Amino acid sequence: MFFFGFGCGLPFFLVGQTASIWLRDAGTTLGTIGLISIANWFYVLKFLWAPLLDAQDPPLFARLGRRRGWLLTAHMVLVGALVATALTGPQTSLLGFTALLGLVAFAGATQDTAVDAYRIEIAPVQAQGALVATYSIGYRMGLITGGAGALYVAEFSSWSNAYLAMALLVLIPATAAMLAREPERSAASLARTRMRLADFVDPFREFVRRHGKLLAVVVLVFVGLYKLPDQILGVLAGPFYRDIGFTKADIATVSKLYGVMLGLAGVLAAALAIAAFPLRKLLLVAALGIATTNLLYIVMAVNPGEYWAFVLTISGDNFALGFAGTVLVTYMSSLTSAGYTATQYALLSSLANLPGKAAALFSGFIVENYGYIAFFVASTLSIVPTLLLLWWLWRRIEPAPAKA
Repeated sequence: MFFFGFGCGLPFFLVGQTASIWLRDAGTTLGTIGLISIANWFYVLKFLWAPLLDAQDPPLFARLGRRRGWLLTAHMVLVGALVATALTGPQTSLLGFTALLGLVAFAGATQDTAVDAYRIEIAPVQAQGALVATYSIGYRMGLITGGAGALYVAEFSSWSNAYLAMALLVLIPATAAMLAREPERSAASLARTRMRLADFVDPFREFVRRHGKLLAVVVLVFVGLYKLPDQILGVLAGPFYRDIGFTKADIATVSKLYGVMLGLAGVLAAALAIAAFPLRKLLLVAALGIATTNLLYIVMAVNPGEYWAFVLTISGDNFALGFAGTVLVTYMSSLTSAGYTATQYALLSSLANLPGKAAALFSGFIVENYGYIAFFVASTLSIVPTLLLLWWLWRRIEPAPAKA
């Protein structure tokens, strides 16, 4: 699970902030960078083809079993896509480069889905906590490698070599997939040989029936808007660091190495807080945190090239995001029901990123027309609809953490 987690974390920044820094270095405008972020939408839409991984054996590696076979398929596609991205680059063809980033994201999202299924099926419920923890450590090592590691290679060698190195590292989880044990398949799983319309419809129907139409709609909108300030900011953070004078090595050290560690601290703080405080209060604190820490970027904007401002901003932003992400995951988990847990959670987690990803497409044009400071203020104010929805939901959210 550690190596699978590493594999899942590795490509995430390679189609996000790392790619956006490469694009900025190549002279791409901010507006275009925002539009190119559509490539990582496959992470948002992975629930659309997830039933395929449940119902069909992979075409090339079926002998490994359904779970390991799809994992190795995703790994091979990921290697090929990263190599092609390295050899193409944005300077050759922006359209081709975007398409290749989309293929990287598609393979990465497929890998995520296969790993989640493998983890659930390989061990009993009482072992899942240990597996999730191990996976999470590996995932953050993958984030550091795809963020800080790729930027270090790009700084001291070239962008092409950075992505080639990342392609080589995908062979680590691919080897793990070949050596791992295939989970035993249940009778129900063996009986499924094709996708059914009910696989998509029933989870939605049950969710609406259980919560009621109005509450279901409000909850879905609330989840979708919750991380909006961070999602809007995310795609332009890397180009912003470059525009105010920081090198790729600076960004790697502060944002992708130190920042990931601060995010982990936020996760641990949230885990402790969830055990001690009502969830609805933590949702409020976390929402205010991810919004107001965007204002720290103004400190960086008026102090360009200053390390203290960079460290202060990354500290607040990453800690707040790690805290908020954990609180939101806890809330989303409480919304699912037995029998539909995996599907409903996949839908909720995808929805949690969809509005922000859509808004991020146009974020570059906002900066080009109004400047970074106005953009940071606007991203902070985007939390207002979320707070209004939380006010409406306040008495409908479990007032205290659920007891084991």
